[in-house]
Amino acid sequence: MNIVLAKFADAPVIHEVMLQAFKEYENATPPSSALSETVTSIEQALNEGEQAFIAYIEAQAVAMVRFTMNEKGIYFFRLSVVPEKQGQGLAKALVAEIENYACVQGRLISECKVRMDVLRNIALYQSLEYVITKEEVVENRNGIAIPVVTMAKSLSAKVI
Repeated sequence: MNIVLAKFADAPVIHEVMLQAFKEYENATPPSSALSETVTSIEQALNEGEQAFIAYIEAQAVAMVRFTMNEKGIYFFRLSVVPEKQGQGLAKALVAEIENYACVQGRLISECKVRMDVLRNIALYQSLEYVITKEEVVENRNGIAIPVVTMAKSLSAKVI
């Protein structure tokens, strides 16, 4: 597997991987707002400072994660693995890449938000030493209230 920092031109790849991964949530109540994003909305986000990593296996994009940086840490979201590659450690590899990138940039915290009703994602992050730091109801891109948890991990002791 090869993980690369995405370029602006990769917005269609980011979009396609995300749509494949989030398709399982199209019948959730409410459906994931990831499914309403477009290549254009991703391009706009990239222009505004958002970044992404894309994982490739044999030149095929199989996973990606989007993120932003702030003064203290890194915030990642839309972690996506295409369905046929799920359960093979790709999500964990992308989180490790995020953490290493944050450390190189001198950031001390890695954070994400997870829907409270997606227990397997909460369990994944807990297995990677993330802890729930906050519970709240947020409004998604479509204006729908979603109960979420913020999960965080201190990177200060992480060795690069």
